Order: sequence, then structure tokens, then C-alpha cells
Amino acid sequence: MNHVNPRMSDGGKMPLQRRKFMTLLGGGSAALALTEVAMMRGLPPISAAEAKLDHNTVRFSDDIEPLVRLLEDTPRKRVVQAFADKIRSGTSYREVLTALLLAGVRNVQPRPAVGFKFHAVLVVNSAHLASLGSPDEDRWLPIFWALDYFKSAQTQDVNEGDWTMAAVNESAVPPPHRAKRAFEEAMQEWDVEAADAAITGYVRSAGANQVFESMAHYGCRDFRSIGHKAIYVANGFRTLQCIGWRYAEPVLRSLTYALLNHTGEPNPSTSDLAADRAIRVTEQIVDEMDSGWNAGKVDHEAAIEHLQMLRQATPEDAVRETAKLIQSGVHPQSISDALYLSAGEMVMQQPAIVALHSATSTNALQYAYRTVASDQNRMRLLLQNAAFIPHFRQAMDSRGKVGDSQINELSADSSSDDAVSVDQIFDSVGQDRSRASAATYQYLESDGKAEDLIHAARQLTFLKGNDSHDYKYSSAALEDYYAVSPELRNRYFAAATYLLPGKNDRNNSLVTRVREALA
Repeated sequence: MNHVNPRMSDGGKMPLQRRKFMTLLGGGSAALALTEVAMMRGLPPISAAEAKLDHNTVRFSDDIEPLVRLLEDTPRKRVVQAFADKIRSGTSYREVLTALLLAGVRNVQPRPAVGFKFHAVLVVNSAHLASLGSPDEDRWLPIFWALDYFKSAQTQDVNEGDWTMAAVNESAVPPPHRAKRAFEEAMQEWDVEAADAAITGYVRSAGANQVFESMAHYGCRDFRSIGHKAIYVANGFRTLQCIGWRYAEPVLRSLTYALLNHTGEPNPSTSDLAADRAIRVTEQIVDEMDSGWNAGKVDHEAAIEHLQMLRQATPEDAVRETAKLIQSGVHPQSISDALYLSAGEMVMQQPAIVALHSATSTNALQYAYRTVASDQNRMRLLLQNAAFIPHFRQAMDSRGKVGDSQINELSADSSSDDAVSVDQIFDSVGQDRSRASAATYQYLESDGKAEDLIHAARQLTFLKGNDSHDYKYSSAALEDYYAVSPELRNRYFAAATYLLPGKNDRNNSLVTRVREALA
């Protein structure tokens, strides 16, 4: 890492503000000690090609069930060793990823909320994304973390009643020509049993893209479980893209069950509940949508103005104002920019669980928005993403103090020409998050390499991550940096440092356990 000599003030001394800043950052010589990740070299490295989807080369064993059973039946304290042995004997990355997802959907109930212990399922794609972005020799560590986390969630589920997905009621499965319609009717009625049978028939008779279109629709319709429904839609399908559509049936049955969760409330189809009001406004706008809705111009000033509106709006008003902005000739990218910045700003104002989910649900909704084919569905996802932002702000207000930092007011320190290094940024993260954020913004605005920051953040997550949210958030934030317009994306990354791991955080316990398994 190159460093510029400090600019000195009169008398040969660095300005006081700058000296404090550099002292906090640890000077110019802090070293990011990440060599511990090299412990994964005891396993076969995974190439980028193997970890990515390629329908022409993907091959699975004839029967994945024994591997799923191994994961289900092996005690947590032995699971790392058991899977290290399997990998050494030839078990592939995709086979392990498949076992992870299938064991989760079969053994962990997405009730009473689509979260908590169910993160064992939700985090699989986040771990996979972390693997994709890593050097070949490091790609196993996120997967080992997810294996260990599944065992923790499985134990919790056993303690709560030991739920297991029931067999399909084959007599209720609709014929292929009726499956999609039956699924839509059951989802509209919030009928769990009918929807379970219908999704089974739908998956058996339709392609992945068509089914995703339907799931994306229902994943964005209500705010229950602080965005986890939308997160499950995106993460479930993204994992299926890697492991293969042949495993879709149990995953989509679990997803349908999750999307219909309204624990503690009456049937939403016959009630007027706060979580469902924004979608009614959205559906009216979608029905009246102009065909040229996405033909506007990108406008960064409009994005900042929309950010300001989202700070004060109700969910329903956010939908209406977003639609008005699009109708005025602003390109949807500027709406997306405002949504990303809103999520980043909430992370700055209250770096805790609710704000974290504003970012991960925006990641999921924006993925779906970019992926679905229908113009109506794209508009629906964008408007509902806007509605979710005020919901998150309301949830933050109920959780305690909310700061007043504004992401559009971030500025680089202009008092010195000194370079800020990646090492210094992550050394300061655990000391003063606001300073680390300012340093990150300065680094990026001074043409620092974003990829160096991303690589360091990802490896620190491997070493320091102790919770599924560490993986979920880092994978979402690091991916979304490039989804924000170039003129605004540095602000988003600067905000992310409020929830990214720091160099001086304690290593997670899995590091030692993996070392022992690979010794």
C-alpha cells in the first residue's frame, strides 16, 4: 500500500484535526492481518468456474440424500470434521451447498417469523456470494460457517417443537394447466394448505423464470418479518440457480409457507392491516402504469431529493411520490439510488438489526426488480421497496435512539493530502465508526481501489463474523456498491462501515475448530 507523506503545517506540525484523524486510524503502518484465512488450504481449492453456475457442466451425485442426512444427524461439535473428510474424499462444493439448503428447508420452520432460527436457510446464498468473491483457496470458509450455523438453528428448532416439512398431499396437487392459477388464488386467500399443494404442481409444470416472477410478486406485498419474505425469495432462487432446479420443490414449498406467515394477525385477505396498505396503493398505480415508465433520465439531484422525501413519508406516501417522480421523467435508476442511500443512512443512524435489514431487504428487492421480466412486476417491486423504507424508519423509532447523520452530507477531509489506507480504515472501525466512515469516503473519493476495501471486508467477515447477519449484511452491501450510480456509490460504502467487521474484533470460534479439523 502506498502512502503519501503527511502535509505539515507551519512549524513542521500536522494540523490538529488531521493529527487526531490519523492517530485514530493508527497512522500509516497498520497491517491487516488476514493470513489466518490460509488455513483453508488444507482442502481442495474451489475455482471460480466451479462455484459459478454453468448448466453445461454442473453434475450432481445420483442421490443427495445421504449428504443431507449426514448434516442432519452429525452433532454440531463434529460437523466440521465430518464435512472436511467428505470434501477430501471428493464431495463437491455444489453438493455441500445443496445439502445445506435442503437440510434447512426440511428441518427449520419459518415461523413464527421468517427470521431468527430460519437464518440457517436465508444465509446460504450470502455464504455462497462470499465464496464467489473470494480467492480459490478461501472459498470453503463461509460454507463451513453455514454448516455450523445450521446445526445451531436445528437445535433451536428441536427445542421449539422439532418441526419437519410434511410430505406433499398428492391428491390435492392441481393438474399442470391449473397449477399457476391455483397458486395465485391460494396466495390471495392466504390459504396455506391450498398454496402448498398448488406450488408443488406449479414447480413441476413451469420453468424457474415463470415461478420466480410469481414469487417476487408475493415476496414484496407485505412488510411482515421486516423484509425477510423478500430476502427469502431472492436468496432461495439465487441458491437454486447454483445447485439446480431439480431441488426446487421442497425449497419453494418452504418459501410459500414463509410468504403466508401472518402470525398473531387475522387473515389479511379479509382485514385492513397496516402491513398490507401500501400494496393496495401500489397495485392501483401498477394498473395505470404508462408504458414509457422507464424511459426517463438519470438525475442525481432528484435521487437526493427523493432520499429527503423518504425520511418523512408514510409507506403509502412513499409509493405515491415514487410513482410521481418516475412519471416526471426521472429514470428508475435514480429511484434505486435513493433507496440504497436511504438504507445506508439508516445504518449510520442506528447501526443495529432493523437498519441492517433495510439494506438486506433492499438488496433482495432490487435483485428481483432487475431479474423479473414483467414491466408490471418491476414497477411493483420498485414501489414496494420505497414503501418498505418508511416501515423500517418506524421500526427504528420503536427500538431506541436514532441519530441524525445524513448520508448526503458525508465529506472527505480536505485538510490534508495524506492517503488513507485500507488497513487504517479497518483498524479504526472498532474505535470510532463515524471516523471510519469518513475515512472510507475520503479513500474512495481519492481514487482508492474499492476492490481492496471489498476484499478486506469479506475476509474480515470470514474471521470475525459471529452471526448470520454478519454474512447477510456484508454480502448485500458489498454487492450493492456497484448497483448504485458511480457518482453516489462511495457514500453507500462509507455508510456500510458502521456494520462491517473491524480488524481488532475478536475471531469467531469457528476459526479454531476449522484449524483443528484440517490439522
